[in-house]
Amino acid sequence: MDDRPIRRFRPDPGMAAPTDEQRARWPLTVPAVAQLLAEGLEMPSGALVLVGENGSGKSTVMELLAVTLGLNPEGGSVNTRHRTRASEPGSMGLVVERSPGASRWGYFLRDETLHGLYSYLEANPSSRSSEPRFHELSHGEAFLQVLGDRARGAGTYLLDEPDAALSFGGSLALVAALLDLVAAGAQVVVASHSPVIAALPGAQLLEVGSWGMRPARWEELELTRSWRQFLAAPASYLRHLS
Repeated sequence: MDDRPIRRFRPDPGMAAPTDEQRARWPLTVPAVAQLLAEGLEMPSGALVLVGENGSGKSTVMELLAVTLGLNPEGGSVNTRHRTRASEPGSMGLVVERSPGASRWGYFLRDETLHGLYSYLEANPSSRSSEPRFHELSHGEAFLQVLGDRARGAGTYLLDEPDAALSFGGSLALVAALLDLVAAGAQVVVASHSPVIAALPGAQLLEVGSWGMRPARWEELELTRSWRQFLAAPASYLRHLS
């Protein structure tokens, strides 16, 4: 029995193929986005982690998945209502295939718009429990608090660059929380620059770059190799900066 909440994201067969003019404009100029819109994305059971350099398209892919699921593109659930500046590409003709009877709950946490989400949550506290004053917590504490309150059990959770908010210990705490979610039947998609988060046990890895998105192994990631080399001999990197 297929118990994945979401089986795949796929191109809408009713949508016309993009024109040459559209292919020459953002976001179709981003290889990972062009691949997603042409081929779709098969969702694994458990966790999927996207890694890649700045500008590779990880966050744009995450925004497309969030919009396709109907989640607030600046963070939150389908019922969250806060916006600052609309900068997302929209659904772009993706559709989602869900497993019958699976949980439809989802939540999107996006580092660059967390300030707005914290403000919204403080102004619209959950009826389930009293909300903390998120702006009085550290960035990492507030992130983990929101995740712990909103990510409960089966559902789909999208996390865009959570490592920006987290220390090394906080990253380990996030890995533990994600393992608990996966054990409860959730699907998790994370975009990250952290080798700690990329090492999430059991996660499928996709390396994002000029080639689009390709499966990868943790020990073969450019991210992993670069951090290993730097930590082994930081001076060999730093002496070239001046």
